[in-house]
Amino acid sequence: MIRNIDLSIGEYYHIYNRGTDKRTIFLNHHDYNRFKALLYACNSATPVDISKHFREGRSFVEIFEIDRGETLVDIIAYCLMPNHFHFLIRERSEGGIQKFMMKLSTGYSMYFNNKNKRTGALFESRFKAKHADTDEYLKYLLAYIHLNPVKIIDPLWKEEGIKDRFAAQAYLRSYEHSSYLDYQGIARLETKITNREAGPEYFTTVKDFDDFVNDWLTFKA
Repeated sequence: MIRNIDLSIGEYYHIYNRGTDKRTIFLNHHDYNRFKALLYACNSATPVDISKHFREGRSFVEIFEIDRGETLVDIIAYCLMPNHFHFLIRERSEGGIQKFMMKLSTGYSMYFNNKNKRTGALFESRFKAKHADTDEYLKYLLAYIHLNPVKIIDPLWKEEGIKDRFAAQAYLRSYEHSSYLDYQGIARLETKITNREAGPEYFTTVKDFDDFVNDWLTFKA
């Protein structure tokens, strides 16, 4: 399958994919943590034997201490959902996104299939990519990616409006599997996954980000 988009150095892209047949790809907390560890460790221009680190029983903390050297991409934002994921990524080197996504998808698929005694593709075809070439679209993606978890508790919030904005905000603050908490300034291991400095400077304070999120939570299509 040939991708109908060129991936260029210095440009931002919305990268996303889901489980084949819309299947759940994260079955428990450990699956999410494994994928997040791979998000960090696979982002390296230097070959890193990820499976070796896991075989040796390295902890979640130790994986985030790996010296990756030069990275392939800048991850500006991400969100993992039960059957799909979204990233906002900036290409750092020629073919960086392709290399990163191949390492990530292969590493997680091997882990998931081995753990669940299954074979075959885990993800639906190749990853999808959309060029984020305007400020308007970049702002939309930062909102869309970070607000994705609201669909878990309020599936029709975009169409019908948010039922309880405070409950949605509380849920986002409790959802560990996205970069939302990093934009909230909360210190945690996963902060190493993202490179916010490589992204557009839309938010100079946590309040700026909160105001931005609140605007979108009150949005109704």
